[in-house]
Amino acid sequence: MFSPNRLIPYSRQLIEEDDIQAVVEVLRSDFLTQGPKVKEFEGRLAEYTGARYAVAFANGTAALHAAYFAAGLTGGDEIVTSPITFAATANAALYLEVRPVFVDVEPDTGNINPDLIESAITERTRAIVPIHYSGHPVDIDRIREIAARHKLLVIEDAAHAIGASYKGKKIGTHSDLITFSFHPVKPITTGEGGAVLTGSGEYYERLLLFREHGITRSPSLLQNKNEGEWFYEMQILGYNLRITDIQCALGISQLKKIDRFIEERRKIASYYQEALGGHEAIEIPHEKDYAHSSWHLVPARLKGRWIQRRREIFSRLRAEKIRVQVHYIPVYLHPFYRRLGYHEGMCPMAEAFYRSELSLPVFAGMRPEETEYVVGTLKRLLAQ
Repeated sequence: MFSPNRLIPYSRQLIEEDDIQAVVEVLRSDFLTQGPKVKEFEGRLAEYTGARYAVAFANGTAALHAAYFAAGLTGGDEIVTSPITFAATANAALYLEVRPVFVDVEPDTGNINPDLIESAITERTRAIVPIHYSGHPVDIDRIREIAARHKLLVIEDAAHAIGASYKGKKIGTHSDLITFSFHPVKPITTGEGGAVLTGSGEYYERLLLFREHGITRSPSLLQNKNEGEWFYEMQILGYNLRITDIQCALGISQLKKIDRFIEERRKIASYYQEALGGHEAIEIPHEKDYAHSSWHLVPARLKGRWIQRRREIFSRLRAEKIRVQVHYIPVYLHPFYRRLGYHEGMCPMAEAFYRSELSLPVFAGMRPEETEYVVGTLKRLLAQ
C-alpha cells in the first residue's frame, strides 16, 4: 500500500530549475528592485490576459487596496461582496473607510449569488466586488448588467483565478479593475505578490502613484515642469507597495508555464470528480458551462450526517499526511467584524457552505499516486 513520503498540502508552489536560474540571474544583476524585471512581468501579465495595463504589487492585499483607491472609493461608500473569501477582500475596503456589504453565495460554486445583489445595493454603493472562489469564474456578464443599471464599478477579486476563463476569454479584461495574487498556493507564484489589471489609463496612473509613495517622475504628470531630470513630486499620500525584481523574475518564469500548471490542476479535479462522483457522503464541484476554472481549490462538500463529522475527518486526514484545509470562515463571523455590527445568520448559504466545506489537495506537481492516496484514505474514513 502506498505511503506518502511527504506531507500532501491542499496547495503549494512548483519551483523548477529554470525558475531558480531566473532568480539567480537577477541576484547577479544591478537591480534587485525598481529595475527592468518589474516592467517585463507587468507586460507579460497584460499580454497573457489581454489586459491593456498591469501593475504589480507586493502582495494580493496591496493589490486590492490599490484597486479600491484607484476606483475612488472613500469614506462612507459601500461595496457589495461575498463573505466566502479571505478577509483581505473586505479588509482592504475598511482601510479606506469603505463598508463591505455581504451577499449570500450560490450553493454549488460558493460564488456570490447574482440573484441577491440588487437587494443589497443602496445609495452609498459604489462597486460590486465578486470573488472567483476556488478559481471558478462568477457569471461576470450578469454582474456587469446589474452594475450598469445602477452605475456601479465592478472590481474582480481574482486572487484564485489567474489562468481561468469566462466564456472562452481569460480572466483579466472583463471589468473595471481585476486583482490577482501570487502567493505560493496560487496557480503561479512570485513568493508574495499581486497585481491589478485595468483598461483605464486614469486608473493605471493612480495605481502607479499609490504603489510608489504617491510620487511621480513622469514629465507629463509633473506640476512643476521647470526642474531637471532629477526632479520628482509627491502628489498624493501613497504607500510603498512595490514588488521586487527578484519576485518578478520568478513570476516571468512561472507565467511561461501557467497553462501547464492549470492543466495539471484540472486533471486532478477531474480525477476527484470521477472517483468521488455520486458518493453519498461528499460532493465534488463541477464547472458551469461558461467557466473554465483554474482550480486553485477543490472545495468538496460533506453531506448529511457526515457534516457533523467534519472536525474528526479533517483531523484524521491530517494525521495521515493529507493537509486538507477549510475555505473560508465567512468574513463577517470573525470577532473584528462582529464588533462592527455584523452577525451570524446574515448569509445562511455561506454559513452552511463553510460548515460542510473541505478543500482537497490540488497543485501542479502532485503525483498520481498521491491523488489516489487522498481518494482512498477519504473513502475509508467516510465509510467508518
